[in-house]
Amino acid sequence: MNEVELYEFDRQGYIIIEELLTPEEVGSLSAAIDALEEDALENVDKPPRKKSGWGAEYHQNRDKGYHASGSNDEGATLIIEDYWNADPAFDALLGHEATMEYAHAVIQGRPTINNSEIRIRYRGNQSGNHGSGAREANGKYRYNFNSHGIDCMMVRMVYFVHDVSNEQGAFCVVPGTHKGNVPCPYGNDPDVEPGVVGLEVKAGDAVFFTESLRHGGLTNRSDQVRKTLHVGYGPHFMMSQNIATMDELPYITDETKGRLTADQFALFRPYPESDA
Repeated sequence: MNEVELYEFDRQGYIIIEELLTPEEVGSLSAAIDALEEDALENVDKPPRKKSGWGAEYHQNRDKGYHASGSNDEGATLIIEDYWNADPAFDALLGHEATMEYAHAVIQGRPTINNSEIRIRYRGNQSGNHGSGAREANGKYRYNFNSHGIDCMMVRMVYFVHDVSNEQGAFCVVPGTHKGNVPCPYGNDPDVEPGVVGLEVKAGDAVFFTESLRHGGLTNRSDQVRKTLHVGYGPHFMMSQNIATMDELPYITDETKGRLTADQFALFRPYPESDA
């Protein structure tokens, strides 16, 4: 992370990173997402079920090791969590050199992965704004600065495998709200909230942001299905922040563990090595 990116991340709460993924990575990840979308839509309403501590219910796919909820209805979102287990193509993001440089720049201590989800948003879908305000209300979203620099609890890298315009339901933010101290009074509609900025991107770009930042997704008014890959990072003591496995150990199957390097698997170890 260069000094301009660091300054803008601190000032705005996010940065856009152009061409973070190579065309080859975009191609393989896009194909893997398409195949997983098809599989998840066939199974999302079937047993076995996994009920999260937050009450949300997911299909638990034991064959491919993912959790899924939602649908492809107009206005809906399909969410696929723990996708690492489903296809080795996603391994390219584990220990991704450029990504880890960004994570290390804003997380103090050893970063680990605490969130992994694919969000597939169909025509008419909107993702309500959330985050920011009353920063002390939930320490999980902490954004601090100390003598060692920026100190984030939860950051997320969102990778884009196709171009996305505002009309196509762009990821959106309210810059600077990661430093807010009072709750937002505007509701959660990103299409009308004052100060919302849609982030139009190209395939291969990524958005890196703190979860403390107010963010969401504009309404997808197009026929293009908007597909994004999310990877969340935080200090090593954080458990899974996927909704299906909230505050549990990361869900990594033995088969997946067997194909990962030691450094890749360390990204899923939420304890110091001596305590694991």
